[in-house]
Amino acid sequence: MWDFVRDSYQQILFASWQHLSLVVQCLVLATVLAVVLSALVYRSKTASALANGVSAMGLTIPSFALIGLLIAPFGFGVLPAVIVVTFFATLPILRNAVVGLNSIPASVVESARGIGMSRFRTLATVELPMAWPIILAGIRVSAQMVMGIAAVAAYTLGPGLGGFIFSGLSRLGGANAFESVVVGVVGVILLAIILDLLLVVLSRLTTSRGIRV
Repeated sequence: MWDFVRDSYQQILFASWQHLSLVVQCLVLATVLAVVLSALVYRSKTASALANGVSAMGLTIPSFALIGLLIAPFGFGVLPAVIVVTFFATLPILRNAVVGLNSIPASVVESARGIGMSRFRTLATVELPMAWPIILAGIRVSAQMVMGIAAVAAYTLGPGLGGFIFSGLSRLGGANAFESVVVGVVGVILLAIILDLLLVVLSRLTTSRGIRV
């Protein structure tokens, strides 16, 4: 194992960077999509229930099956990996964003409107900041979930540590096959821990002290 890591450490580091970059970029895109969608639907009970239902049903779709379906229209490469990771990352964030915005006391919203704030300004400066801790909790859940999905997405020859896993599995019994799988799996776990710690720091930096208390 040590010899394999020593001989392949540059490739491992590059794949780890690709994996983390893919997940972070898809999380940012998913957060924007989820917040925009939640802002459009949270005032309607019917639309909120529909959004929550779609989120729940979307999570039941096997990631490997979705990847297989995307190969036909988009081929192999980065694009299907980005689509799959972003899709699954959006679902928990969307649910938490809807819950967070609906949890804002009506009296707070009415007070903001009463002092002359527009609906958009109320959403941007009052509701979203108050709902941010709940939204961020959804982001942390998504981060852990899609870190593994990004490895599965390597089936499309996408970037990341999943390449080590599939490479090892395809030649089990051969030289360094087991080591390749272990490096991929352990690398994904370590990246998930690192990203979660970074999100904890982000939470401390972006959540006002009054809300934390």
